[in-house]
Amino acid sequence: MKGLWLVLGALLLPGSIWAADVEGVAVPVRAEVGGETLMLNGAGVRGKFIFDIYVGALYLREKTTQGNAAITMDGPKRVSMHFLYDEVSGEKLAKGWSEGFERNQSGEAMQVLRPRLEQFNAMFSTVHEGDVIVLDYAPDEGTKVSIRGKEIGVVAGEDFNRALLGVWLGEKPADKRLKNAMLRAK
Repeated sequence: MKGLWLVLGALLLPGSIWAADVEGVAVPVRAEVGGETLMLNGAGVRGKFIFDIYVGALYLREKTTQGNAAITMDGPKRVSMHFLYDEVSGEKLAKGWSEGFERNQSGEAMQVLRPRLEQFNAMFSTVHEGDVIVLDYAPDEGTKVSIRGKEIGVVAGEDFNRALLGVWLGEKPADKRLKNAMLRAK
């Protein structure tokens, strides 16, 4: 009986290998990207007005509480988005990405990034509650977009991935509460 309690206690520890619960979403504490195992850095809810839109999770090689460190860290990375809201159109997703890039990048950087941002935006269609978008970055491949477990496409460039991470972790994030949660690094 004592052994059972030790096992159950280990499963409930913050570093449990199973999953973290965020708003009823089981967020895995590890992810495989580019042949490497990444750790959950932090996860939280993206809200807009009074609505919870999605649970966002950030995975990195090593944990950090600094946005710039996460953005510029070498190696693979993952952001997953587990949708809570009934329906978000592809147009709204694209508008959100575009606004996030514009807020966190210089005009000169946007000139270089814009064609790839347009390619990225074209990958999105309407998502519904329960859908998951996964954005995996592997240095040799680029940023792979998967929706509902299906790979949609890849966008080249480390600069693109850094700009994409800036949407959540930059100086002007889409949601400061989500930024803080993704950088919790427990």
